[in-house]
Amino acid sequence: MSDTRRPTLRFVKLDPRATAPRAHSPLAAGLDLAACLPRHEHTAECVVIEPGAIVKIPIGIVVAIPEGFEGQVRPRSGLATKFGVTVPNAPGTIDADYRGEAFVALINLGREPYTVHHAERVAQLVIAPVASAEVVEVEALEGTERGDGGFGSTGRK
Repeated sequence: MSDTRRPTLRFVKLDPRATAPRAHSPLAAGLDLAACLPRHEHTAECVVIEPGAIVKIPIGIVVAIPEGFEGQVRPRSGLATKFGVTVPNAPGTIDADYRGEAFVALINLGREPYTVHHAERVAQLVIAPVASAEVVEVEALEGTERGDGGFGSTGRK
């Protein structure tokens, strides 16, 4: 059973070597997601991400996000600030009705290739409530003080 204070995240390992999502401190907002890379007989369990490249990293689990929530896949700050490796669609969303393997898309914005190793923590998963909107077409919308001012219209300070 889930509630809005502490929803339950159920998961199944697709590979016995997969790592369970886990918070690494008592007040952490996110659960770390670790790479679950395929074993190859004559090569190391790693993936090289060249500068500018985007790679889908398997996590080796299927998750059941509770109804009324989403799983937000976010970058790990250390990977982003030290190596330029981040999540290109941050935050990526895992919907409550998705039951396929979890993957993390990583992009290397750095200048050097980055090697992801098996069991390396590559992203974090934040479980967040979502509201389902009722969509209604109308003839016109009410005005606001801001109006149609977008990108940068409110200034920098």
